[in-house]
Amino acid sequence: MARGPREDGGGKGRGRDRDRDNSNRDSNEPDLTEKLVAINRVAKVVKGGRRFGFAALVIVGDGRGRVGFGSGKAREVPEAIRKATEQARKTMIRVPLREGRTLHHDIKGHFGAGRVMMRAAPPGTGIIAGGPTRAVFEALGVQDIVAKSIGTSNPYNMIKAAFDGLKNSQSPRMVASRRGLKVADLVGRRDDGVDNSAQEAMSNG
Repeated sequence: MARGPREDGGGKGRGRDRDRDNSNRDSNEPDLTEKLVAINRVAKVVKGGRRFGFAALVIVGDGRGRVGFGSGKAREVPEAIRKATEQARKTMIRVPLREGRTLHHDIKGHFGAGRVMMRAAPPGTGIIAGGPTRAVFEALGVQDIVAKSIGTSNPYNMIKAAFDGLKNSQSPRMVASRRGLKVADLVGRRDDGVDNSAQEAMSNG
């Protein structure tokens, strides 16, 4: 079940993003990117002492609007990563992207004590985000975005807050169908004022 030798981390390993090879995956889900966000050493108190293991947090995405996250615990690091990856593949969500590079609108997400603010950005901005949220956007396929994490620095809560916001992302087509309008009407309104004000707010903030 192990995928090869790997250093065991020996403690907390937050902030380590690693792309993993997917060449041995089945053909049903090709080109999936796996990023190891955090790996911690955990202990379980049992009769006779403590039993040590590892907890892994993994982000999985196809780079085209689908992304998921998962966590897993095991006695060995490779097994913990395998469990986390399987969970991430089962919980993938689809996020509508504008021109395949950024969000359609600004989003706020929260979970516990963590809050994440995500703003759509013009071409050439890049991914302005740090820590675990950057791994989410890279796996999702976002190229231009400005994100800010407020509150906790716990990678689990930060990622859950980011996914809370991404689940509420909507495209103009979705909004138009719900309101009974045409997509051109919504896009025209956005081009007239919303985008400019958002860009000015980002430059001033």
